[in-house]
Amino acid sequence: MRAVRCCDNGVEVSEVAEPSGEGVRIDVKSASICGSDLHLLDFGVPLTQTLGHEFAGLTEDGRAVAIEPLRICGECDLCEAGEYNLCRLGSGIIMGVGSDGGMADRVIVPERCIVPISNDLPVRNACLVEPLAVAIHGVRLGGVGKGDRVSVIGGGSIGLCALVACRALGAEVGVHARHPHQVEAARNLGGTEPLGETPFVIDCAGTHESIAQAMELCRPGGRVILLATYWGGMSVPAMQMCLKELRVIPSSLYNHRHTSSDFEFAAEVLAKDSDIAEVMITHRLPLDEAARAFEIAADRKAGAIKVALEV
Repeated sequence: MRAVRCCDNGVEVSEVAEPSGEGVRIDVKSASICGSDLHLLDFGVPLTQTLGHEFAGLTEDGRAVAIEPLRICGECDLCEAGEYNLCRLGSGIIMGVGSDGGMADRVIVPERCIVPISNDLPVRNACLVEPLAVAIHGVRLGGVGKGDRVSVIGGGSIGLCALVACRALGAEVGVHARHPHQVEAARNLGGTEPLGETPFVIDCAGTHESIAQAMELCRPGGRVILLATYWGGMSVPAMQMCLKELRVIPSSLYNHRHTSSDFEFAAEVLAKDSDIAEVMITHRLPLDEAARAFEIAADRKAGAIKVALEV
């Protein structure tokens, strides 16, 4: 079968053995490229696994499902408390990083990873459930709710997911985006122009400049939610943070600490509004064109937001 693997700081479609072992066999139908996939290649991380943690497909009996791509231990204190995103096994729990991911014809996943989706969410769009769940986890963790005003820094896919997540919880959202196509996408998803000082600021850019901007925009006593991954480290304006008594809330992945899991909530939000996928998935390519898809995803100036591979 076909699978997307790393090669010389790029990717290629390789022929690999069919997956085996315990679990549920998934015929993958869609897999999207995450910014972290691009960073892993840029940093030269030696991965031998099949890439992809944003994917969806069909079970052998034909059920359409999204996949929560975490191979947790299920036994540590954090897993038992419902905070399995913090599993003691570490970052290796993520499929596509510590084990084979979903950029392939087929994959076997643990039963607990299966999230059913409704008929209102086409499986070709369900690869968006994972990144939206990341954003939903962060805004829930940060306490965003109905009537709140939120500034989002960054108009890429995670910034737009943060916008969607906040609006699903009833908040007003202004997006600080760099590129014109991101500004347009934010507007199409219900975002406003930048709001100025707000009680909640979400950093989705992950740079020294963006965290400084977040601290500047956040009102005294407010909350700065960190949805970005800080690959280059973080330089924080500590004096401003302390004088304003800002609460900084890091967020990682997703879990089930609420009445519905972050993944289930994300699937519901996407099923209710088909326009979200139409705005966010700007490019769709077949699996065989994975190398080209990664090139498109890396070129934000070309208009890419989310690039999906269809199997």
